[in-house]
Parts: sequence; C-alpha cells; structure tokens
Amino acid sequence: MIRINEIPLSLDEDESILKSKAAKILKINVKYIKAYTIYKKSIDARKKDDVHFTYSIDVEILLDENQITAKCRSNKVQLVKPYVYEAPQNKRNSKFRPVIAGFGPAGMFAGLILAGAGLRPLILERGKDIDARQRDVNKFWSDRELDEESNVQFGEGGAGTFSDGKLTTGIKSPFIRKVLDEFYEAGAPEEILYSSKPHIGTDRLTVVVKNIRKKIERLGGEVMLECKLEKLITANGFIHGVTYSHKGKMFDIETDSVILAIGHSARDTIEMLYNCSVEIIQKPFSVGARIEHPQKLINQSQYGRFANHPKLGAADYKLACHGLHERGAYTFCMCPGGTVVAAASEKEGVIVNGMSSLARDGENANSALLVGIEPKDFPSSHPLSGIYYQREIEHRAFKLGGSDYRAPAQLVGDFLLGIESHSLGNVHPTCPTGVTLTNLDECLPRRVSETMKSAIVEMDKKLSGFNLYDAVLTAPETRSSSSVRILRDEFLQCSIRGVYPCGEGAGYAGGIVSAAVDGIKCAHAVLSDEH
Repeated sequence: MIRINEIPLSLDEDESILKSKAAKILKINVKYIKAYTIYKKSIDARKKDDVHFTYSIDVEILLDENQITAKCRSNKVQLVKPYVYEAPQNKRNSKFRPVIAGFGPAGMFAGLILAGAGLRPLILERGKDIDARQRDVNKFWSDRELDEESNVQFGEGGAGTFSDGKLTTGIKSPFIRKVLDEFYEAGAPEEILYSSKPHIGTDRLTVVVKNIRKKIERLGGEVMLECKLEKLITANGFIHGVTYSHKGKMFDIETDSVILAIGHSARDTIEMLYNCSVEIIQKPFSVGARIEHPQKLINQSQYGRFANHPKLGAADYKLACHGLHERGAYTFCMCPGGTVVAAASEKEGVIVNGMSSLARDGENANSALLVGIEPKDFPSSHPLSGIYYQREIEHRAFKLGGSDYRAPAQLVGDFLLGIESHSLGNVHPTCPTGVTLTNLDECLPRRVSETMKSAIVEMDKKLSGFNLYDAVLTAPETRSSSSVRILRDEFLQCSIRGVYPCGEGAGYAGGIVSAAVDGIKCAHAVLSDEH
C-alpha cells in the first residue's frame, strides 16, 4: 500500500478529487488506482487567509508499488503495511479466571483482549449500567442529590463517558489503531478512524459503551455491575483472590490475576491498596477551573473570515505557557460547543469537568485551564497526600458555592482584578447544578490562581479574546489526572504478584485512548504470564 501525505484541499473542494490528486502525485493514470482510503484528515488554520484541509491517504494501485514510489521521487510518498492487531500467545496455565476491577476505558479494553483470548474475565464495576447511571447523573444535576456510587466518575464506561469522548493522545503506540477500530465497530462515527482530532461525543458514547460490554459478554467475559472491590486476598506476596460487595453483601472470588483499572476517583480503593502494603508514590497532578467563552468568538479567532463555513464546525484550541513561579499553565480537554459538567463523586465536594455532544453545537466553548502541582507542593510526604489535597480544595469549593453542589464561578475580568463577581455578562455558565458568583481566590490555592491570571493574559496573545471580561471561570477542576502512581515492574505487576495496576487511576494514562492502550498492555502481560 502507498501512503501519500500532505494533500491540500480547499474548503470548497470535494473529497472525490483526492483520487485524481493522488494519481498526479504518483505520476500515473487515474485508471490504475484500484482504491483509496483516508488515513488522516486535519484542518490547517495557520494562515487565516488560507484555511484548508490536509489529507493523508492510503492508495492501492494495479501497478508495481516499489517502481511507482521510486519513480515519483516525493518525500510525501511512502510504502506502508496495513495495521493488523495480533494478540500475543496465551501462555497461562492457570485454571482461574482473571479479575478486572473497573469498567472504564482501561478495564473495557483489558476485558476485550482477555475475553478474545478465551480467558472469560470477570469485570467488577462499582457503579450502575449506563442507563441507570444516566438517570442518577441527571437527578444530581437537577436536584443536587449525589449518589456516591453512581455518578459522573463511577459506573459503566468510567469517567470518560461523561466527556467529549475525545480520542486525541500524546502517546505513540500501535495499539491506538486497535482502540479506534473497536470504538468504530461499537458505534462510534467513522471519522474517528482518520480525523486528526477524533471525538465520539457524549451522546454517542452511551451506545458505544453498551456495545463493548455486549461484545465482551459474547466472547465469554462477565461484567458484574454494582460490585465494588473491597479487599485483595493475598498470601506470601501473591494474589489469591478478591472480596467484593454487592448490595450490602460480601463475596469472595478466587483468582491469581487482578487488573486494577479503578480510575482516578476511586480514592477509597487506593486507600485500601495502601493499607495492603501496595507500593504507592506521589505523582504530579493539576488544579484549575473551566473557562467558558462564546463559541462564535473561538471560531472567529481560529478561522477568521472562514469562521462560518459549514465544513469547519466548532473550532477548538490548545494553549500552554509558563506563568509565575515557573509553573506550567495549559488548557486541557477543550470542548467546542460543549457544557461544563458537575462531576462530584464524594459528599460535600465540588468538582467540574467538560463535555460536548457529537454535533458540538452548544453556544459556549469550554476548556480546563490548569496549573501543574508538584509533590513538593503537597501538604505532606504521605503517599496519598495529593488525594487529601484535592479533597481539601473540593470541600472549600462546596462551601464557597453554597453547600448545595452549586459550583463557585467568577467572570474572567473580575478574576484578573481580584474582585468578587456579582453579576453575569454576556456569557451564561452551563454548569447543570448552577453556579454561585464569588471570588475564586478563596477556593483555589494562591499560587494556582496567580499562575492562571498570568496565563490568561499570555494566552490572549495567542488566541484573541481569551481574556474576555465576560468569560466565565467555574471551579475547581482537580481530577484531570491521578495524584498517585501505583508502582509496577517490567511485567506490569505491583509489589503483590499477579496484580496489575492499570490506566489513569494507577498513574499510567491521561485520557480515554491512553487508558485503553494501557488496558491492552496489561491484558497482554496477563496472557504472557506462565504461572
């Protein structure tokens, strides 16, 4: 197969001309092109007077590929082999079924791989099925009644289910394609296979998650909902089983392999692991707030005169800079045309996140504006100190918001001036539990708010309008990543043999795709263990 990179198309050109453009680059008659598929599609908006699409395509031809690629002499052309996922050989001799704790992206993909290998994994998920979970989340957003076991963080699909379904990642792995293929097979839109910034959308994720569960079950796996991991049963440094709870009763499962795909909000589980002498260390994390702008402003800033072109849709952005104290500030999980999400999972704590539908047609754009927190900033040297620090910020936000799960918020202009907000401007916050206008300096750590203020001014130089006075900050965002790392060795096992820390909660991932890839890696490690 021949891959041709960097083929430009104007916004008004149809994709059907890619075939003739490919023939011209390869210096062959178009009749010799058997077929082509889009490998990557992106928007090039570096020049505001020339916003266009750029494509990479994979071409099958009826001629000798080696001769043609040598003849065309273009650095945009290369020979490639189609990706085919191959599971490792199953070397296990065990009679026991592996157990997976958690059914977010890491747990789902670990389950898919192990079920596909015939190991019939048992997957424990503390939350409810996606439909019941959606009802509980909606009830929390409307009535502010929080269910600590069924919420934005816990339940079928994990925290990523109530997000943009963003599939961008900074990691390099051949398993990324496997992840995208499985999502597409489960009902995600086809464009995730080639978009440079793929996303599924919150509305589509519910279908995708259900279909992945059904596939695991067809392959012999079992997803046990409302079943919370309570204890590891160990002897002589090896795992022998787990204890889980279901509707107030305790049950034991005998096993010699446990994948811990618990997510970054399962704080009680992390404390249990710490008390079981599992080696846990502090890990940097980030704190900040969601910033909301009119989506039209972002479109104009990014696309200029092309802002309203129907092919472009809602614009996004990704910004980073260094503020005071040399702390990095950056935007994260930007949700074009989206909403801010009330994402609490503990009583008397407030946190926010962002999400958007597949259409991304909401009035506002929102993104996390985050500041890095290093272990030296933690209150103590205790391995779980970062968790306690996060919880302290969330409790302060709960009180500042009115002790009823409304989130504290402030106009960007007032935030920069250090004065309390009393009324909204032209940007209306979208947090579903409501907001309380206040001064976020009373909620966020001082060094975080100082760095955010400096960053907003600097980021406005890169994205005009970022420091819009009426833009709204809603706080706090504390769970963009885990504040702990559960140590594992080259076999991906922790200090208890047969236990595989996995995904975001274990400190080895930072998004849907990276967590899913880590789930695949841990499943491979289980398959390669010969005990």
